[in-house]
Amino acid sequence: MALIEGSQSHWPAEGMVFPVSEVDVRVVAGPHPFHLAEAERVRENWRQEIAANPHLFDGEMVLQRTVRISDGRIDAEAHVVPYSTFLWWRKTRAPGACHLFGMPVLVSSDGAFIAIRMGAHTANAGRVYSPGGSLEPEDIVGGRCDVAANIAREVREETGIALREEDAEPGWQVIHMEGTVTVFRIFRLRSAADEIVARVAAHVAADPHPEIDQAVAIRSPDPEAHDYPGFMPPILEWLFARIQG
Repeated sequence: MALIEGSQSHWPAEGMVFPVSEVDVRVVAGPHPFHLAEAERVRENWRQEIAANPHLFDGEMVLQRTVRISDGRIDAEAHVVPYSTFLWWRKTRAPGACHLFGMPVLVSSDGAFIAIRMGAHTANAGRVYSPGGSLEPEDIVGGRCDVAANIAREVREETGIALREEDAEPGWQVIHMEGTVTVFRIFRLRSAADEIVARVAAHVAADPHPEIDQAVAIRSPDPEAHDYPGFMPPILEWLFARIQG
């Protein structure tokens, strides 16, 4: 894993949620070394992936080379890669790359965590987690990724929800597991869960190419309630301890 320990502070244990004040992702020109080293295996894996799911699209995304924590902030260095390179890395978790992405934790006015279930045609079919996605070239401004703008765009595209900056709690929370670094902010939405779920359903119904099947209102930290990726249960436990505490 390409995480680099900071000189003055160290990464907390995997699966632990911790705060940081800033997230800075610098995008470096040129190909990712992992992409160059693994090109042949990436191509072969992609042939297998699209044979199993022809709906996949090999677009561009941002994949980190290093992620460093120091003095309560995260600094990352990244390259733009094909999505196929990321899928191969995700399957192998091989050294030389790591994946940092941002997401919102959406909390309804009646205390539910609003998540989404991914569509059957996606690479994460059936999985339940916060709306969001990997950083992409359109998120790069002045050589750095605007993580907050990425979150707002992904949420709007997937759910139709327009995030308000005034509804966001200050700062960022972070969790890292198996080479993936998830950075998130809590947004306190102004509507109850049932209303939000219904609005998202209308958005999905009107979208000719929706990425998600539906919104899901989560009301407990039960890790078996849905098909969660690994980072979700620790976040749910952390969040509901705050909501119910």
